[in-house]
Amino acid sequence: MSDLFTIDCGEILLREFRREDVDAIYDLTSQPEVYEFLPDWRSTREQRLDWVTNYEIPANKEFLANVPSVGEGWLKLGIILKETDEFIGFCNTGIKEELSGPNREVAYSISKYYRSIGYATLAVKALVNYLFENTDVEQLNAVVLPRNIASNKVIRKCGFQLKGKVEIEDQLHSHYIISRFPKIIN
Repeated sequence: MSDLFTIDCGEILLREFRREDVDAIYDLTSQPEVYEFLPDWRSTREQRLDWVTNYEIPANKEFLANVPSVGEGWLKLGIILKETDEFIGFCNTGIKEELSGPNREVAYSISKYYRSIGYATLAVKALVNYLFENTDVEQLNAVVLPRNIASNKVIRKCGFQLKGKVEIEDQLHSHYIISRFPKIIN
């Protein structure tokens, strides 16, 4: 694992996806509590294996090779419980095409078995800090369905500010932003 990009977050690590994560990602994204809010992540195990092997791992390598200039690249990181090395969620960044620029998004999910412990907040804060400290990213977005109360709380705890509402795939989402250099309003 030493050759994989990781971010130490205390009790958890963020680390690049690896092929061995396929079953854990598949199990996680098969939880109704996850695919209710992230339906695009639902797949068969075979699809997940293809996506991780042929798209997500190569995209991570490309993203990391281009730091600090990340362009439109994607970075998908597993949330790993340090104590057990268990894959308990993911925290990602990529372009959200439905938003006007700058449209780099942070998105995440955590297993139903590890919610309300603070791991999602740790993961999002760590990814935001990494992006602002190591890349040319100036602003990040998060879009959350209003009924996803827990995710709205996590995003606010991480310093994102509500910008307004945005319609995506016929559903109204809360649109949050956070900037590297907060604007001073006179």
